[in-house]
Amino acid sequence: MIAFFKAMILVPITLLPLVNPIAIAPIYLSMTGPQEPDVAKRMAKRIAVNCFFMLMVTIFVGSYVLNFFGISLPIVRIAGGIVVGMAGWKLLNDQSQDKLLNSVAASHTGAWSKEELRRRSFYPFSFPLTVGPGTIAASITIGTQMPRKPIDWLVTSVASAIGVLLTTLVVYLCYRFARNMGQFLGDVGGTVLMRLSAFILVCIGIEIGWAGVSELLSDLAR
Repeated sequence: MIAFFKAMILVPITLLPLVNPIAIAPIYLSMTGPQEPDVAKRMAKRIAVNCFFMLMVTIFVGSYVLNFFGISLPIVRIAGGIVVGMAGWKLLNDQSQDKLLNSVAASHTGAWSKEELRRRSFYPFSFPLTVGPGTIAASITIGTQMPRKPIDWLVTSVASAIGVLLTTLVVYLCYRFARNMGQFLGDVGGTVLMRLSAFILVCIGIEIGWAGVSELLSDLAR
């Protein structure tokens, strides 16, 4: 039971700081604009479902895919760190982001078709906004730590699946009520939080990339 709860808690603790749905929610809101409550609920649900399956696949299959293509985990971390850092830097320096709420509100009425909602729910909202390269690298790392004994593997797999479910539940709640959060913060508060989130993304990208560089340097020193 201790191993079960340890594995179940490990996944949200590892992934939530990278997914960071509370900080990403203002960015998500600025990209979607005002939505009807029913549309916002369906969008948040689709994003959460997409993220659940993406995380499950990367945890249980990701390491095998990397081995098949001969790609090492440090390289994935370096590439992921660069992508995350560049995305955060672009948001941090893009002056048009300050006017994004108004521009999206003026050009979008919230009446998305089902096909458009399905398409946008995956790209860019599920990937790379929510589950980005850094999250994928962390998920693969969790998968590589799975025990090899069948019984232990089964227990850890179930616990990890529950952990992924809890993680995506937090994503759903944050995106579902992003509008309420935006109303609470206001335009100024939303802009400040979005800028702060962009800076955090830059820091996360540097940290992920440095972790990969450190692993490569330690391998060379052996």
